[in-house]
Amino acid sequence: MKVNINFTKINSMKKSILVICSLVSLVGFSALATDLKVGDIAPNFKLQATTGDYYQLSDYKGKQAVVLAWYPMANTRGCTIECKSLTEQGHLIREFDVSYVMASVDPIDDNRDFAEKTGADFPMLSDPTKTAAKAYQVLNMFKVASRVTFYISKEGKIVKIDDNISPKSAAQDMAYNLAALGIAKQ
Repeated sequence: MKVNINFTKINSMKKSILVICSLVSLVGFSALATDLKVGDIAPNFKLQATTGDYYQLSDYKGKQAVVLAWYPMANTRGCTIECKSLTEQGHLIREFDVSYVMASVDPIDDNRDFAEKTGADFPMLSDPTKTAAKAYQVLNMFKVASRVTFYISKEGKIVKIDDNISPKSAAQDMAYNLAALGIAKQ
């Protein structure tokens, strides 16, 4: 029995797969289909931070607005760029009366390592059970969080959902959005 292998077709398929993977990488897993919308009460969460502390959204109600930035995976290119933006330009966000955090479904040890490598000076939360990611409807077909940022008012309402994140300018974009939303400065 003679097997005839068409290497041209195999190479073409490899190229197609690479193009698809590249597009998914560029999009950053941010294809978002959510029922959550502006005006909804943000789902409460209680997640552990890289410091060992637990953060719960309800603790901020009536006190401070919150920016919850979901990211796909620790130690990946886009997430590293976004985290470094928030670290290096975090002063722009801290001008506002707001707490900001990044969250992923990574295990706490992965996020600890990531926070250390990027010098993160803000809480990085872990949701390994994916409970909060499901509540925020950011879990995608790859079983990681899509890159989506939620802006939550002092009253606990979602005031903006941003699924068009540019990792490189994330901090500047957050500061711009906070100003546009009328979040008070410190």
